[in-house]
Amino acid sequence: MRGGGGAVPPDRIELRGLRVLGTHGLLDEERQRPQPFEVDLDVVADLSAAGDTDELAQTVDYGRLAEQVARVVGEERCDLLERLATRIAEVVLTDARVTSVTVAVRKLRPPVPVDLASAGVRITRSRDGRGSAGGAGG
Repeated sequence: MRGGGGAVPPDRIELRGLRVLGTHGLLDEERQRPQPFEVDLDVVADLSAAGDTDELAQTVDYGRLAEQVARVVGEERCDLLERLATRIAEVVLTDARVTSVTVAVRKLRPPVPVDLASAGVRITRSRDGRGSAGGAGG
């Protein structure tokens, strides 16, 4: 484990740009035709044991994590991006080594009448139940 004086920034596993087709949204069109979503994760966990041992069993397996997140986006249905991000956070937090996670979810082709590249939300949730939400709904 980490020692020494002063605050040490937490370790993080970062996943960027996970793209999955899903059927999330309020409109009938969004529920019937899969659309692209993009997910980023910042997973806070103590990575010192993995750094010392070089063993996968000592860390959060990001390949497995990406598969779990892809399953949520691809197989579940949510009306709001806020709910989708929360479901992803719940899945990530099932690993006891994870102390908190920030989830960003973007709808890459939002059904709005203007030229908008994406609409998204970013939430942070922690094992102790505290968290904050922010972003644009969808």
